[in-house]
Amino acid sequence: MTTTSSEISNLPTARPAKCPIDPPEEYRTLRRTEPTSKVRCPAGMDAWLVTRYDDVRALLSERTMSSRGASSVHVNPNADLTEEVLPGSIIQLDDQAHSRLRKMVIAEFTVRRMKTMRGYVQDLVDSHLEAMLAKPGTADLVADFALPIPSLVICELLGVPYADRARFQQQSSVLVSTDSTLEDGQAAMDELSGFLATLFIEKRDNPQDDIFSRLIERGQATGDPLSMDELVLLGLSLLVAGHETTANMIALSTLVLFDHPEQRESLFAEPERAVEELLRYLSVVQFGVLRYATQDVRIGDRPVRAGDWLVAALNSANRDESMYRSGDELDLMRESPRSHLAFGFGPHQCIGQQLARVELQEALTRLFRAAPDLRLAVPRSSLRYKHNTLVYGVRELPVAWG
Repeated sequence: MTTTSSEISNLPTARPAKCPIDPPEEYRTLRRTEPTSKVRCPAGMDAWLVTRYDDVRALLSERTMSSRGASSVHVNPNADLTEEVLPGSIIQLDDQAHSRLRKMVIAEFTVRRMKTMRGYVQDLVDSHLEAMLAKPGTADLVADFALPIPSLVICELLGVPYADRARFQQQSSVLVSTDSTLEDGQAAMDELSGFLATLFIEKRDNPQDDIFSRLIERGQATGDPLSMDELVLLGLSLLVAGHETTANMIALSTLVLFDHPEQRESLFAEPERAVEELLRYLSVVQFGVLRYATQDVRIGDRPVRAGDWLVAALNSANRDESMYRSGDELDLMRESPRSHLAFGFGPHQCIGQQLARVELQEALTRLFRAAPDLRLAVPRSSLRYKHNTLVYGVRELPVAWG
């Protein structure tokens, strides 16, 4: 790119202090004045920042855009943008290599199969609610409710022993932090990779009723087996994504519903619609997703050249006033909220979105029915937000009831 760093702004990352739930304020102005603008990213490269809904959707569906820099590496100062994409990295691979892995996995996350999980999720939510509400009037909603539920669900599905949850939760928090050093990130990757490799050898020799066992068996039966390296990287993606995003959504949604008690009846009346609106409004993948142009293309009114980087700002697109009237306001009865881009769009749209919907619907409705007087137990100003992680949320959410 020929634009010099002195002529462009830095990628907006700071949320407004008065309302940390909202995305950076610059997005509102950019959508109106310069919807596709050049920015300097923390990783050191310049990129086109795409902020309008229609343009972001077009970018994510454009087949000439490579996802090789996915995982939002543009916000990691230590990122190696020339690093080769490894086999099994489902979020970074393109074309046939990506399609091969996606077809293997997506059969495990169909709407029909996720519906069969609803009863299990309900029982899980109820047991954690009972344990939390048995405490003497206060609890941390993150540690006691929001985090263990999706962690247990993804462990059950994948066949990962829940006893090892602290191990993978600690290392995955390093992997999604923008402050992690290269050494810390590599150590976390090595730790999780070794753990999963040992697990997969056991499943290969003694298959169980879980996703990883079926993937191993299916590959052997079809003559297209996944290598151990592929299994490990695929496992990392599913394990980390399977609990990080949903756990943060449960906690943030609870916080937002504290601010909008008048909308809780809408949550009870139409939980499916309400959850879609919460997904739109919160958009917890906070720095957007990175794409690399492999050919010349036009995004909106901008010509993009082969070799350019682009950032699809999901949280800006989901607040776009041209798509959502009063987009900065929460409306759990909003028409067509499912059009949101919180799960991405196109060939890399989130595989686990149907599972996330079930978890969010059951967690939120059952939480506020069981504890209608649930409230913050500390001043709002004392909350600590995850400003330095790829998935936005609160670090703790002290709550009280009764």
